[in-house]
Amino acid sequence: MGLFNQLLGKKKTKSDILILSPLKGEVIPLSEVKDEAFACGALGGGIAVEPSEGKVVSPVNGTVASLFPTKHAIGIVSEEGAEVLIHIGLDTVQLEGKYFEAHVEQGDKVKAGVLLVTFELDKLKEEGYGTQVPVLITNTPVYTGIEVLAKEKVDYQDDLLKLKL
Repeated sequence: MGLFNQLLGKKKTKSDILILSPLKGEVIPLSEVKDEAFACGALGGGIAVEPSEGKVVSPVNGTVASLFPTKHAIGIVSEEGAEVLIHIGLDTVQLEGKYFEAHVEQGDKVKAGVLLVTFELDKLKEEGYGTQVPVLITNTPVYTGIEVLAKEKVDYQDDLLKLKL
């Protein structure tokens, strides 16, 4: 705490971090994702969404830390340091970018709600790909817990997760 704040009697307090929904759809517990790497939490804690539309928006204010060349996954670091990975579909890396369009680039600063990626949901289904979208906190050990705030269905920017400090 800086001397100025000490003199004023103000303390810098840490508050929980809110992660908003990057998708519209049905909420699925991570343990029910049809891919063991996600389901067991090996890549981080979080939740998944079965999307009803092929659009992903930023769940936080932050920076696009990684945008896979195949555009099927995007990582964002929030202004508070939360590392959020959004993985669109299961095994969709095999499509090599087909049916995906990025609307941001790696390194871009984004605000919550900004369009990140669009994808052809119907085409993924037609080709037999799982369409569940894990939303993971890849630096989970930094937090004392992750609370799932969303219940059955979410819309863009609904409260999704609370990261406890």
